Amino acid sequence: MLFLIALLLAIFVLPSPWGVITVVVALIIDLVEVGVGLWYSKRRKAKVGTSALVGLTGVSLGTLGPEGQVRVNGEIWRAHCESSCEAGTEVVVRAVDGLTLEVEPA
Repeated sequence: MLFLIALLLAIFVLPSPWGVITVVVALIIDLVEVGVGLWYSKRRKAKVGTSALVGLTGVSLGTLGPEGQVRVNGEIWRAHCESSCEAGTEVVVRAVDGLTLEVEPA
């Protein structure tokens, strides 16, 4: 955007040597801005998918004996717990099997 503004200034407003200097400086600033934006976006990888749930904690919404539902990160998931858990118990996700979370009490 800065480059376009500088180009319009160079064509319509500024005299000959200053117009070229303005366009070159704006182009350099624009390239640096794009480079910094690309560097910033590649700093860390996004965590997506069900594998990102492993290790998170949640709360059981009902009795897990052994099947039930848990809330993890504001989402309600079907869960399977080997040991029985009462409603409101904090659980930790240990594995994901399809759309069912394998959990255990925290």
